[in-house]
Amino acid sequence: MRVFVTGASGFVGSAVVEELIGAGHAVTGLARSDANVAALTAAGADVHRGSLEDVASLSAGAAAADGVIHCAFDHDFSKWAENCEKDRRAIEALGAGLAETDKPLIITSGTALLAPGRVATEDDVAASTLPRVASEQAADALSKRGVRAMVLRLPPSVHGDGDHGFVPRLIGMAKEKGVSVYVGDGQNRWPAVHRFDAAVLYRLVLEKGVAAARYHAVGEEGVAFREIARVIGEKCALPVKSLTREEAETHFGWFALFAGIDAPASSAKTSAAMGWKAKGVGLIADLEKGTYFGK
Repeated sequence: MRVFVTGASGFVGSAVVEELIGAGHAVTGLARSDANVAALTAAGADVHRGSLEDVASLSAGAAAADGVIHCAFDHDFSKWAENCEKDRRAIEALGAGLAETDKPLIITSGTALLAPGRVATEDDVAASTLPRVASEQAADALSKRGVRAMVLRLPPSVHGDGDHGFVPRLIGMAKEKGVSVYVGDGQNRWPAVHRFDAAVLYRLVLEKGVAAARYHAVGEEGVAFREIARVIGEKCALPVKSLTREEAETHFGWFALFAGIDAPASSAKTSAAMGWKAKGVGLIADLEKGTYFGK
């Protein structure tokens, strides 16, 4: 297949490109800068110039492909609502390029806030107040219009060398404030997956996913936040401390919501449908290697 990938030079997208090319697919990656072009070319992908704001370019890229994987997203939390709506428009443009075809379109979303306090499953529908709900709503709308749109949800921690997501934020805050912390007893759970395991699932869903379905790229159902804080403390030679929720709000700022949330998630239905099973190293073992800390 000729696959159009947005976010193709990013942390997750670059792993997806590698997986697709390794499986014999041809890849065209969306690039907005010369650096992106160079990275994609080095990876063996073709390049399609454009951005998430250039809806005409997105539609053209999708129309020229046999399938689309949409990994790109602007993670500037100061403009979260605006960025979610930008993503909705981008998805609509990609869908327009696939109209009246049976070509697959995979939309990326997340598991983090689906069902706090219990195990989230693929059957859970994102509430209207959740981050990334605009993305899932856009996918659902396209499905109703005959586009084979599917949602692939990632956990809060997609880890591996080169990670610049939530865990590096925690490491940075610990170094800045001189302490690695957790909330309460620290038994709240974060699901996780290695980036290369997630990439395999993107490929499988591309090849055999079902319209309007939701898939979970969850390798570990829930890693205790206290364990994450413990390893960060050990690797940074910092004390590890429990904070109350009120103290955590001061310490973490906007990130307190994620630091304190208990958000386990299951991928059982995805595994059964796709024959997928995570094989990579787990989050704690990945942190223990030391590469997150410049070692």
